[in-house]
Amino acid sequence: MITVVIPAYNEENAICETIESVRQVLERQYTCYEVLVVDDGSSDATSKRAQFAGASLVRHPQNVGYGRALKSGIRAAKNDIIAIIDADLTYPVGDIPRLVDELNKGFDMVVGARTGHFYSGSLFKGPLRQILKMLVEYAAGREVPDANSGLRVFHKSTVIGYLDHLCDTFSFTTSQTVAYMLTGRFVAYLPIDYHKRVGQTKVRLLKDSIRTLQYILQTAMYYNPLKIFTLFSLCCIAISAVGFLICAITQIHAAYFLAIGALLLAVLMFGLGLMSDLMRQILLSSRRTSEDLNVIQQDVLKQRAVVEPKQVSSGADNEQVYLAQPEDRARQLVK
Repeated sequence: MITVVIPAYNEENAICETIESVRQVLERQYTCYEVLVVDDGSSDATSKRAQFAGASLVRHPQNVGYGRALKSGIRAAKNDIIAIIDADLTYPVGDIPRLVDELNKGFDMVVGARTGHFYSGSLFKGPLRQILKMLVEYAAGREVPDANSGLRVFHKSTVIGYLDHLCDTFSFTTSQTVAYMLTGRFVAYLPIDYHKRVGQTKVRLLKDSIRTLQYILQTAMYYNPLKIFTLFSLCCIAISAVGFLICAITQIHAAYFLAIGALLLAVLMFGLGLMSDLMRQILLSSRRTSEDLNVIQQDVLKQRAVVEPKQVSSGADNEQVYLAQPEDRARQLVK
């Protein structure tokens, strides 16, 4: 019924306890479950300890990223309902059934929104997280309590169509959140406690934050480019307004020319946004038409297989056998 995917990179100190905690929770709730560890090129004993703890294992020959590990685990999962959780004991395993119950109410994804002292983090991490949160909410057009929580449940049949467009690194969860929301999926958030991790963090704050920003923009550009171009256009208008204001106060002509240039650039950006959105709609329409034609073709082939007679040899005589409804077969026998 459920597969829990645990991406792990050099987590030998916590992987056994994580697997055991997950198994204890799943055994009480489900008769059919799978615990799947994806070892992303660990140089320690993570793989051996995961197998010793009884988990299924997918191993990468080298470290290629958190998101890539999750993609491998999702593709290898045997069940449709998938939960992902980190291997560092920061997320409460006992909340997985609660998230699954919420998923079964009709949601496409349910995310554990982190709370508590250990989620707040350092003074530097807090402002960066708020900036990224604002960008995700602007791109998605919805309130997002926690954009990159690593505890979430979703359906394999739904996420599989998004995997090629999601991030291979730390920002996998952020890009999944944005992609789901921009395509009208139902996403719910439930508050969870966030604990102190075991071992050293693999997150490089500044580098991973910049990369997350990159993937937010890329995901929004793919699913709704007009929003991004509109944002750039508004920034240019703001610069233009400041330029006109400086020119009016100081009589500096350079500020005037800067304001005119920024205003023209704003118009250009908005026009590019409209063109990008039109191209996106044309591509979507073409893809849907192709899918509809494939469905129609399959239906026609099925109908032909049911209606058309087959020639079957029976001794010296050949008789027609209809692979159709029983009444058609009866009429043929009467004739």
